[in-house]
Amino acid sequence: MTTWWPAAATSAVLATGYLGALLARPAHLRPWSGLRTVAWLVGAVLVGVALSPPLAEHAQHDHGAHMAQHLLLGMYAPLGLVLGAPLTLVLGSAPRAAAVPLVRVLRSRPVHALSHPVTAAALSTGGLFALYLTPLYELTRSSTVVHGLVLAHLLLAGCLYTWAIAGPDPAPRRPGTTVRVATLVVAAGAHAFLAKLLYADAVRTHADGTHHGAAMTDAAQAMYYGGDGAELLLAVALFAWWYRRGGTRAGRSARAAPTAPSAPAVPLR
Repeated sequence: MTTWWPAAATSAVLATGYLGALLARPAHLRPWSGLRTVAWLVGAVLVGVALSPPLAEHAQHDHGAHMAQHLLLGMYAPLGLVLGAPLTLVLGSAPRAAAVPLVRVLRSRPVHALSHPVTAAALSTGGLFALYLTPLYELTRSSTVVHGLVLAHLLLAGCLYTWAIAGPDPAPRRPGTTVRVATLVVAAGAHAFLAKLLYADAVRTHADGTHHGAAMTDAAQAMYYGGDGAELLLAVALFAWWYRRGGTRAGRSARAAPTAPSAPAVPLR
């Protein structure tokens, strides 16, 4: 990532694709939420920032920059992209010939298995354990291909996990709120545990207080507190979805409930 074009191109493709689908949306459908559009565009910008040369180059040798890239790609950008509800937008904008196959894919067993909150959490949070507790991290610093694959995994796994927990897009056979809240709590705890583990390892192996050791402890702290911030936002999105869903159901039930018949008029004599 020594030039700006990969970052700019990625953000541009994400933004123009979304806006193109928005322009193709039929006029008879209810107006699209501006907040969803803003969320998607913010996510696209965060992806571009994470891939930009100033951050990407430093991430190869600076632990703090690497952790910032990890947080942006794996946690914060997915929040914006998923809350933009791209699947709902595409299903409403695409012709029926294209929408039907997409619906079939969403209802398929592989997608159901991948989008289960536990599976998504294992791919997202579990992938971080594989990255930082195996030689994979050092390999990303020496191999551009491996580094690119890890970045792609962070973004895709982060989007999958965010969608599984609090995505507004349709997700057939999605588990109930209890399962998603439990998964979020466990995944957040695992992320915090990994950050503490990295912090303790940095303190133990760099007890002399070198600059390298200080950078590693700062990176672990950024992972801990930055992860907490992203998980808090994800929890807010989940409970906001739960609240809107409950309110919508209550409204439908109230409208559908039969009204008590009025008392017959008493004829005047």
